[in-house]
Amino acid sequence: MEKGGSESSLPCARCGKPAQLQCPKCVDLKLPRENAAFCTQDCFRAAWSTHKSVHPKPNAVASQQLPEGWKYCLRKGRGRSLQLPRFDWTGPLRPYPISKMRVVPDEIEKPDWALDGIPKIEPDSDLQKRVEIKSPELIERMRETCRIAREVLDAGARVIKPGITTDEIDRVVHEETIARGGYPSPLNYHFFPKSCCTKLEDGDIVNIDVTVYYKGVHGDLNETYFVGNVDEASKQLVRCTYECLEKAIAIVKPGVRFREVGEIINRHASMSGLSVVKSYCGHGIGELFHCAPNIPHYSRVWNDRLWPDDWTAVTADGKRSAQFEHTLLVTDTGCEVLTARLPSSPDW
Repeated sequence: MEKGGSESSLPCARCGKPAQLQCPKCVDLKLPRENAAFCTQDCFRAAWSTHKSVHPKPNAVASQQLPEGWKYCLRKGRGRSLQLPRFDWTGPLRPYPISKMRVVPDEIEKPDWALDGIPKIEPDSDLQKRVEIKSPELIERMRETCRIAREVLDAGARVIKPGITTDEIDRVVHEETIARGGYPSPLNYHFFPKSCCTKLEDGDIVNIDVTVYYKGVHGDLNETYFVGNVDEASKQLVRCTYECLEKAIAIVKPGVRFREVGEIINRHASMSGLSVVKSYCGHGIGELFHCAPNIPHYSRVWNDRLWPDDWTAVTADGKRSAQFEHTLLVTDTGCEVLTARLPSSPDW
C-alpha cells in the first residue's frame, strides 16, 4: 500500500472511514483516488477480491481470438482502434471491441441517416421548437410501431443471463426488429454503431434501449434488468427508478407543466437517497426520432461523463445507474402508455 499525499483524506472504499492509504496498482495505472483509498491494510486485503475488478486488463482482450473486424469504438462510431483507449475510467466497467455494423435488408423502410449516419430532416425541423399534435392516422401508426418495439425489447430481455454479451443481445434486437419489418432507429444515428459489447456477469444490471422505425414513425422504450443474483442496493436502485417513471406517468395530462414531471421524479429519487442524471431527459417522438418537448427529470443532479466512444455515459464516481422509458400519448383525461408491458413481458 502507498500513502497518499498531504491532501485531505478520502473515505475508505470498504468501510467509509478516513483513509490515507492507496492501492498501489491504482496508483500505477493512474486511476481515480476516490475508489482506491483504504484506511488500513486489513481493509485493503478484505476488499481485494472485489476491488481488483477496477483494474483494466488491456491485454486480456488482445489474448483472445476475436473475430475479424472487432475493434474499440471511438469518436461516436467514426473511429476504431485495436487498443483499449487511455481514459480516466470510473468504476469496474470497461469497453470491449465491437463487431461490424449489422446489415438491414434493402426492402426495409429506412430513416434518412441509415446510409451516411447524418439525420437530414430532424435537426432543422420546426418540431424542435413546436410540440406536434398528432393526427388520428399518425397515432395509429405509432401504436403499431410501439407495440413492435415492446415485443423486440421483450425478446432481448429474455436472453439476458450471466455470461451473455451485449453483442448477442444487440443481434437479437436487430433480428427481431427486421423480422417485424422495422428498422432499429439507433443504428447509424449520428454514427451510432450498436450497443457496446461487454460480457454480463452475475450480479450486474443492464439496460436495453429499443427504438423501432416502422411505417414512417418511431417507437421508443427501455428497461433495466437484473443479471443473475443482484445485491440489494442495486435492486433498490432499479425499483426506485421504475417507481419514478410510474409516478411521473400518473400525473401526465393536459395542463400539467413539464417541470412538474421532473419535480415528481426528483422528489421520489431524493427520498430514496438517489440522484437524477441531468444530461438526459424525456423527448417528443413521432416521425422524428427526437423532437420537442424536452422533459427534464431533475432539480438536484448527479454528474456523468462520456467514454472515448462519445456515446457511453457513466456516473462520474463509477456508481451504478438505472433507467426506464415509455412512449406516452397525452389524451383528454390523462395518457396512454403506447409501449406498456404485455402479459408475456419478462420480469426485470
